[in-house]
Amino acid sequence: MSDGLILTLNAGSSSIKFGLYDSAPEPEERLRGQIDRLGPEARLVIGDTSSDVDAPDHAAGLSAILDAMEPHLKGATIRGVGHRVVHGGADLDAPHLITSDLIATLEALAPLAPLHQPHNLAGIRAAIGAFPDAVQVACFDTAFHRGHPWVNDTFALPRRFYDEGVRRYGFHGLSYAFIAGTLASDHADIAQGRVIVAHLGNGASLCAIREGRSVGSTMGFSALDGMPMGTRSGQLDPGVILHFLAQGMDADEITTLLYRESGLLGLSGLSHDMRTLLASDVKSASEAIDYYVFRLRREIGAMAAVLGGLDALVFTGGIGENSPEIRARGLEGMAFLGLDLDPKANAQNALRIEQGAVPILVLPTDEERIIARATAAALA
Repeated sequence: MSDGLILTLNAGSSSIKFGLYDSAPEPEERLRGQIDRLGPEARLVIGDTSSDVDAPDHAAGLSAILDAMEPHLKGATIRGVGHRVVHGGADLDAPHLITSDLIATLEALAPLAPLHQPHNLAGIRAAIGAFPDAVQVACFDTAFHRGHPWVNDTFALPRRFYDEGVRRYGFHGLSYAFIAGTLASDHADIAQGRVIVAHLGNGASLCAIREGRSVGSTMGFSALDGMPMGTRSGQLDPGVILHFLAQGMDADEITTLLYRESGLLGLSGLSHDMRTLLASDVKSASEAIDYYVFRLRREIGAMAAVLGGLDALVFTGGIGENSPEIRARGLEGMAFLGLDLDPKANAQNALRIEQGAVPILVLPTDEERIIARATAAALA
């Protein structure tokens, strides 16, 4: 162990996760927590303790985290701070030390991830202010997907747009990198095959992985594509946007609609939280879930086509790890791909939940550990 510590910050669309690690070659966790449900119901969770916190937004949430963490430092110093950054663009395919030039680059990418990138940058600035002598490292959600075949990254637009950066990037890469590493260490036979990983949380996407490398993703140019999410629309006909423009909506109004007012929240008119919808007897809540699981089946089929077959399916993320009902409903009628759930194992959130030919796993993801490892490597 070392007296120097690593802090990780992972700002999502509705939560902020953080971790405190000893800065050994393989970081050892000291403390982990998060602020959940940012807004009027925000709660700070550390271990088994939970308390209300005044965190109406990400900036206030970060301040609360720094205050809560102070007693746990016990005189040790923060030597490195690792940050989840959602968008790294076309060229950032590995963790990078944070400089003023890098911050400027990431700011330019903010319009492509407006729910996340500004909060990621706010965390970077807060950490630089709080720990000016620490090494600051950015880890990118897009990096894991940078080896895609060209056909999986391009749109059927004039080629100049691809050269200007209008392409499919893919997201949730830190989560997928952790799952790929877990498969390689604990399930080597599966890791060498064709695997679909379904990261289902407030944000949701699926990734097609062949021999440990991403070859396809349901998310594209922005974090809007593919699956419907807590407040994001998911896949949408571009003609709908043209219609909105013709009706007089401007870019800011459309951005707010698609990122903050759509998805499960928009469909249900009730909540963005799957837990709330599953507990509700309101018809619109049921219909929102129906659409969600329909799209889940559709995206599994699409990723299987990208892979040319399927050797395993992995569920991860808050919904993927903890909702037997969503997993079961999402796999209804999918036996043609060899996907057949064991109801008892599924109800128990077991590691292996299949009773058919294709393995189906439930694996916890750990984006913070991926960030901590990258930060420890930078310190070393």
